[in-house]
Amino acid sequence: MGVGGGNVRGVYILLHNVCLQINVKDTWKWLMDISAGYTVRSAYQLLTTQDTSQVAGADAIVWHKHVPLKVSIFAWRLVKNRLPTHANLVHRGILPDPVAGCLCGCGDTETSQHLFISCDFYGTLWFQVQSWLGVSGPDSFTVSDHFY
Repeated sequence: MGVGGGNVRGVYILLHNVCLQINVKDTWKWLMDISAGYTVRSAYQLLTTQDTSQVAGADAIVWHKHVPLKVSIFAWRLVKNRLPTHANLVHRGILPDPVAGCLCGCGDTETSQHLFISCDFYGTLWFQVQSWLGVSGPDSFTVSDHFY
């Protein structure tokens, strides 16, 4: 199955249990502060109060002046486990539990660890890129090990 086929199936899975109701207004809820709603302050607190032991010292590497900002943001979200993987979306109550599987159909839960390191389809891409660039390094077993 190609990547495109996985995306269509993923969208189908996301929308399969959606029930549209007539005369009912759609709303978004920020679960971190339901009364005040979304604020930059609550988002910042969410992102900075998480477990930082695995990313100690990563800030100097991620926020380097020669790295494009969008790459830095992606890397920061990756090492902080803040990418919108199925597991993270289920954990936050955005998706139902049965949707947590990897889109390539391997049957494992879609986590950053799985996608970037252990997935037979997506995880092998990093090693192919390393080979293409002629770069070698130790085999990584965690995202943070691979990052460092």
